[in-house]
Amino acid sequence: MTIPNFDAISPWQVKPDSELTNWPTAPEVTGDFKKNLSKARNRLAEETERLQASRSHALLVILQATDAAGKDSAIREVFAKVNVNAIRAEAFKRPTKLELRHDFLWRCLRLLPARGEVVIFNRSYYEEVTTVRVHPQYLGSQYPGANPLELANMQTFWQQRFTAINALEQHLTNSRTMVLKLWLNLSKQEQKNRFQRRLNKPQKRWKFNAADLNERAFWDQYQRAYHTALTATTQPHAPWFAIPADNKDYARWQIAETITAAMREVQLKWPQADYDVAEAQQILNDS
Repeated sequence: MTIPNFDAISPWQVKPDSELTNWPTAPEVTGDFKKNLSKARNRLAEETERLQASRSHALLVILQATDAAGKDSAIREVFAKVNVNAIRAEAFKRPTKLELRHDFLWRCLRLLPARGEVVIFNRSYYEEVTTVRVHPQYLGSQYPGANPLELANMQTFWQQRFTAINALEQHLTNSRTMVLKLWLNLSKQEQKNRFQRRLNKPQKRWKFNAADLNERAFWDQYQRAYHTALTATTQPHAPWFAIPADNKDYARWQIAETITAAMREVQLKWPQADYDVAEAQQILNDS
């Protein structure tokens, strides 16, 4: 199989030498982003139908972001026109006791897409090299014991996890699963604004988690963790895209455009009919 190369399909593609601290969180252009999104959704729906019909490839979309970046609404809006039978969204929360007894990739591996299917990971195994890196005390649940050997050299530990992720995504690509990874690049001020809007509206307060405020104290650590993880694991065949997320409509449009461009790069084909078309037509005419 020819492995697709997704270089140059989006201006937001992360390279190993990217300095993400300099990347914009808001669009540098103006326009009718909702209208653009509407058109992009139609193109995405067409490509997804082709993928569903051909069953030659699968698509895994990974969404990562800080709190309030808009992952849930992005999934809803971007894939609004896609056939529900072709798509599945999986959200990953705090690991269960059973999940903690397995390797850090296990709970995600169980939910990978089959060929002909699109799966969106709302958070993923990348939490294990970002959130867990900011809060290394979480590793105590994964590696019990007073002085676990695995944690003797933390620099080596994180590099081993990056190596495992890159190997997994290479394997998925070799097996005809497209892997697209999107980081919603939100500013600290915009996160504060969104938290405030949730507090202001009674119908939005259910989305607010007071614990998220505590995480704001670790903002700089999270940015460094994401920078390290993204640049260590972006690959031509399984790239990261750092999408400016301060404007939700713009972010959704760019997500839809990026995924559609990647699917077109693979050049999915409509399958040939496995029956005699002329015979079927004659039977229909005679019925």
